[in-house]
Amino acid sequence: MKRSFLLTVICFFLLTLSSCAKKAGPANEEVTLVMAEVNPEGTIAGQMDQVFKEKVEELSGGKIKIDLHCSGILGDVDSVMALMMKPNSTIQIHRMSAVNMAMYGCKKTSLLSVPFTFSSKEHFWRFANSAEGQELLNEPSEIGLGVKGLFFGEEGFRHFFSTKKLQGIEDFKSLKIRGTNDETMQGILKGLQADSIPVNYADLYSALQTGLIDAAEQPIANYLANHFYEVAPHMIFDGHTLGVMETIITEEAWNSLSEEQQAILLEAGKYASESCKKISETEEDKVKAQLIEKGASLTEVKNRAPWQEACSDVIKKGSLTDSVLYEQIMSYADQD
Repeated sequence: MKRSFLLTVICFFLLTLSSCAKKAGPANEEVTLVMAEVNPEGTIAGQMDQVFKEKVEELSGGKIKIDLHCSGILGDVDSVMALMMKPNSTIQIHRMSAVNMAMYGCKKTSLLSVPFTFSSKEHFWRFANSAEGQELLNEPSEIGLGVKGLFFGEEGFRHFFSTKKLQGIEDFKSLKIRGTNDETMQGILKGLQADSIPVNYADLYSALQTGLIDAAEQPIANYLANHFYEVAPHMIFDGHTLGVMETIITEEAWNSLSEEQQAILLEAGKYASESCKKISETEEDKVKAQLIEKGASLTEVKNRAPWQEACSDVIKKGSLTDSVLYEQIMSYADQD
């Protein structure tokens, strides 16, 4: 009996040691995490990714490496997400938009892309850095997507650009516009009386060039970096939504890291988020100047009231997804 009890104690002790070693081990091992980005390096998103990569590698002393691939080399959003939601994904980190997250079932995150929600970039950042904003990063995990939010970013307000001159809201009637499948964009285009044409992001340039579509929408940094001004030189600054970004990691990859490594990713994410805010603040004026130099036609919108009225149905429907949280988001505009 004593011998049996002694063996049980020894086995338990060895199993405990084994379990501890398994958890502590990765902190001293080199880890490589593959990160996908659909936009080029020079965009605000690409620059934010690079800052995150460099900060992770700096804080970890080179033991955690971020293998960053920009310009959609690893695939479009849907193909990357399809991989990340499966076991043993070859891609561990991805920079998503709030619109994309909404399309994968993140209903609370969808509030960030309700038209004309944010009165300014400062409004967004006050919310993003609040307790409510940071809690929102947990939504993908909470709904069972198998991924976890790390940090937020933004790439400026999104505007429409076209092969045809755009001077006001009246120019959108029957315009063929590339529309993503999310309810928000479909609602915006319906309100503007435009025709929604589905086009893969990778095919957007050629679709504009061949006349399959007349227009699309992007933040101006992406408009410049992807050379869309070459085939669609007219942009109107309607600012229908803010280009909110969320960087995610697979739960499988996250859970394989030690607490120390997880802390490094979170600290680097906070640093990248703050850097993104600064980049976005200074980038737009530079980009506008470059676009004018390249012959693009840029039109300001002095009165957004008609645009908000046209989008009133989708604004109302979107905000009702979680009216309490939406009110909290809107409350952060008070300081503007």
